[in-house]
Amino acid sequence: MFEKILIANRGEIALRIIRTCREMGIKTVAVYSTADRESLHVRFADEAVCIGPPASADSYLSVPKIMAAVEITNADAIHPGYGFLAENAAFAEVCSQYGIKFIGPTPAQIRKMGDKITAKDTMIKAGVPVVPGSDGLIKDVKHGMKVAKEIGYPVIIKATAGGGGKGMRIIWEAKDFENNWNNARQEAKASFGNDGIYIEKYIEEPRHIEFQIVGDQYGKVIHLSERDCSIQRRHQKLVEECPSPFMTDELRLKMGEAAVKAGQCINYEGVGTIEFLVDKYRNFYFMEMNTRIQVEHPVTEEVIDHDLIKEQIKIAAGEPITGENYFPNAHAMECRINAEDPFNNFRPSPGKIVSFHSPKGHGVRVDTHVYASYTIPPYYDSMIAKLICRARTREECIKKMERALDEFVVEGIKTTIPFHQRLMRDENFRAGNFTTAFLNTFEMGEEQK
Repeated sequence: MFEKILIANRGEIALRIIRTCREMGIKTVAVYSTADRESLHVRFADEAVCIGPPASADSYLSVPKIMAAVEITNADAIHPGYGFLAENAAFAEVCSQYGIKFIGPTPAQIRKMGDKITAKDTMIKAGVPVVPGSDGLIKDVKHGMKVAKEIGYPVIIKATAGGGGKGMRIIWEAKDFENNWNNARQEAKASFGNDGIYIEKYIEEPRHIEFQIVGDQYGKVIHLSERDCSIQRRHQKLVEECPSPFMTDELRLKMGEAAVKAGQCINYEGVGTIEFLVDKYRNFYFMEMNTRIQVEHPVTEEVIDHDLIKEQIKIAAGEPITGENYFPNAHAMECRINAEDPFNNFRPSPGKIVSFHSPKGHGVRVDTHVYASYTIPPYYDSMIAKLICRARTREECIKKMERALDEFVVEGIKTTIPFHQRLMRDENFRAGNFTTAFLNTFEMGEEQK
């Protein structure tokens, strides 16, 4: 087992990893930018190293600075968390070259599944259903329009190196193709340094349902059931739950089998997620794989009563998986609490938290790195907390979430708590009648003064 792990991340996920390491008797190193000096992950780590100014490129994305922190602290492993360098094959390779264990998949596995075109080809060979689309990258506008006509509108164009909705456009008619093509390429180039674009058939009224998988170093891969991530805004997830209210026993078996097959075909090592689109007829299609821990991993932890960060660390240390495929017997739901104003088009709301009270009680969990008097910097993702509730049924879980949201107090900034409160009262959401387009017509109503 490792003696000291450096966490190459910040905020909530860094603190989450520190807690598990402490329980396992492993020392931790936090890295931080000058903007994160007062974050709880810095306070609770055994050691902390400042790696630069606020800009991510000069701190959390700087491989030389992170490796320098490893060297001066004598860490023997790196946990990348999610985001930043978590799915960067070159970073994983540098770790390997310096004899530092990267807690995650191998560089080759990241490359196979990180590029969406390569991942799609891999899934086709493995016999996993994929969305109809282009055969590789699109060369130019003319080629793209020809492929779109063959597939049939609506189509969606995506950046091959994309994520978070960047470099992605839905095109309903041929006359809108060229403008969307140009905009998507520019956005992809600016966000990822790669303007490669491919095309897929746009699945109308889809659900976004993902399967959590775990693979060890000996070829065994299992799944830990699904999470429904269909409540999203601009391709950013806001609410996740397990089990999906759209799922049937038959569909779970089929999708679980496909997810395991996807992991097995690349001998996947670590914790990862196979993401699917599911149409209204319950046909499912592989969308992408995330070769890292997910923001929403607590949803799965709550229904299986198991620490996924601990599982990641044990697998990286060479321990085998002992369990089998999991099927849920409880319900869990996560609401992402962002520093955003839901009454003003979700505009970011950084600033100082004047008052902070997190809800408590049976089946209620809050993962956060903030506290009263903490100042939220404007440089990073706006998520400041995750509220997770667990109950025997979905109905009970929603009621528990309503109560917990009412108890959640964050003053001094705007947050998405009012949005989640309204969502929990929505009749269609409570009935499980929603798709990824649900929030396009969702009414926030007036802000209460």
